[in-house]
Amino acid sequence: MSDVSLSATGRCRCGRVEFEVHARPMVTMACHCTGCQRMSSSAFSLSALFPGEAFSVTRGEPVIGGLHGATRHFFCDYCMSWLFTRPEGEADFVNVRCTMFDNAADYRPFIETFTKEKLDWVSTGATHGFEEFPPEEQFPVLLQQYAEAAGG
Repeated sequence: MSDVSLSATGRCRCGRVEFEVHARPMVTMACHCTGCQRMSSSAFSLSALFPGEAFSVTRGEPVIGGLHGATRHFFCDYCMSWLFTRPEGEADFVNVRCTMFDNAADYRPFIETFTKEKLDWVSTGATHGFEEFPPEEQFPVLLQQYAEAAGG
């Protein structure tokens, strides 16, 4: 696994919304749920989890899209790129869509979730897979394993 830098920048497809992070990800993920498939128009969505205080929008004003519930998905209002998500009940964290980073190739998925909805032909190379989300009690171990594998 490559050593992800402490700082990274990213942007939507059209460049009207830009963001930056100043931390290494806590974990990287591929989600195979049908909701992510539909929102990303792909076989899965890729994301990296960061502490909320390490993330900031530096240009533009993202808007809430997708389902307008407790989990808030943020998009560029012009090109509609899915940029990041603030998960329900996790105000201190943000899931950034890895492909929006300028260095997207550095964010290989460590875990994959919702493999029960995974398309048969998909392979991510993730180290761990879960039929749904990892059990809550297993998450601290996964975060530690990711940090060790990422060199952090």
